[in-house]
Amino acid sequence: MIVDRLGDREVVGLCAGALDLPEDAGEAGAMVRRLAAPPEGRATVRLASLDSDGAATGVVFGSISDADPLLGHVELLAVRPDRRREGIGRALLAAAERRLADLGAQRVRIGGNPPCYVWPGIDVRYTPAVCLAQRAGYERTDTAWNMTADLTGTSPAARADEERLDGAGVKVMRAGPETPEWVRGIWGGGWAWEVTQSLGRDSAGCWVAVRDGEILGFAAYGANRPSWFGPMGTAPAAEGLGVGRVLLRRCLADQLADGHRTAQIGWAGPVAFYSKTVGARLERIFWIYTKQL
Repeated sequence: MIVDRLGDREVVGLCAGALDLPEDAGEAGAMVRRLAAPPEGRATVRLASLDSDGAATGVVFGSISDADPLLGHVELLAVRPDRRREGIGRALLAAAERRLADLGAQRVRIGGNPPCYVWPGIDVRYTPAVCLAQRAGYERTDTAWNMTADLTGTSPAARADEERLDGAGVKVMRAGPETPEWVRGIWGGGWAWEVTQSLGRDSAGCWVAVRDGEILGFAAYGANRPSWFGPMGTAPAAEGLGVGRVLLRRCLADQLADGHRTAQIGWAGPVAFYSKTVGARLERIFWIYTKQL
C-alpha cells in the first residue's frame, strides 16, 4: 500500500538502513530534513510504501523544478534491504511519476532539484538504483561529480594567501544578512537560497571577502548536507586576487572543527582549482536519468 505521508523519524530510520554508502546513511537525518523544507512555493511529492502490518518498506521524495514547471524530479528513493526485489521501488517510482504528472510534469529526472537537493543524481555505486532507472525507461542524460577534500592536512600556501589578501585591504569575515541579496544580484536566486540556508544554522556557515565595505566573494557550506561544501563565487572585479582560495579554506576549517575529516565539494565545477588549492580528488560520480512521460 502506498500512502502520502510518513513520520520523519520513521523515514530517517528507513533511509539510514537502506542507504548502502556510509557517507549517505550517516547523514540520513539531514537529508530527510532538507527535502522536507524546500524553497517556498516548490510543489513536492512524498510517498511511502507500507506492508500489510503498516510497517514502512520504502519511501520516495519528488518535486517540480523551480526553473521548469514541465520537469519533475525524483530526489530520493529508498527501499528496506530485506524487502528489495519485490517490486517496491518500481511501484514507488511509478506512483511518484503519476503524482508529478498531475502537477504538470511532462518529463521526470532522477536527480537533484537545485538549489535544494541531497545529491546530483544516482551515485554509480548504487547499482540497484541504476538498474531500476533503466528498467523503468529512463535514459542517462548527464553526469555530475563530487570532489573529496581531506580536511586533516594543512597547505603551506594558506598563510601566504591570507597575508596577500590582507595586504590588498581585503578582509575575510563571517557573512551577514545582506550576503544572500548580493549573491542573488550576480548568480541568481538559487545560490542566494543556499547562502540563506547556511546562515545561523548548526553545521553550516558562510564566509565573505570584503574591501572598503564591498563584498568581493563568498563561500558557503552545509546548506544542503553538513559535510558538503558550496556554493562559492568571486565577483568579476575581484578575480585573480586569490579570494576563492582563502574562502574555501575557511569553510573547510569550519567543517573540520565540526568533526568532519573529509568534505564533499558538491556538483564540482573547476576541478583543477580544487585539486590545486586543497588537494581534492574526484570521487563520487553521479548519473542523471531522464524520462518523457
